Amino acid sequence: QVQLLESGGGLVQAGGSLRLSCAASVRTFSRYAMGWFRQAPGKERDFVAAITYIGITKYADSVKGRFTISRDNIKNTVYLQMNNLKPEDTALYYCAARQMFALSTTASDYDFWGQGTQVTVYS
Repeated sequence: QVQLLESGGGLVQAGGSLRLSCAASVRTFSRYAMGWFRQAPGKERDFVAAITYIGITKYADSVKGRFTISRDNIKNTVYLQMNNLKPEDTALYYCAARQMFALSTTASDYDFWGQGTQVTVYS
């Protein structure tokens, strides 16, 4: 069983930055690809970014050039640096773990989920 704990969400003005963190309680972090998804009220859960153990990354088109995913394999933590935030980035952000080397952009491919951290961007 993997437990994921997100932190770092908050209220920020458009153009500002936030860094989300996700700490994983797992003995074999190297076996997991990690992802970030987000869900706005009344909408589906959408892919944001993902990273493999060796640092291969993929981003949603809507965040390319603004968001950066990274991971610290010693601390069992994955990060999402979000710059130049826009009101449309407002959502509940979820961390997810997939017990595979390869990353995925599909939510159903992930095995474990955190509780989410709220990001609200105002103009």
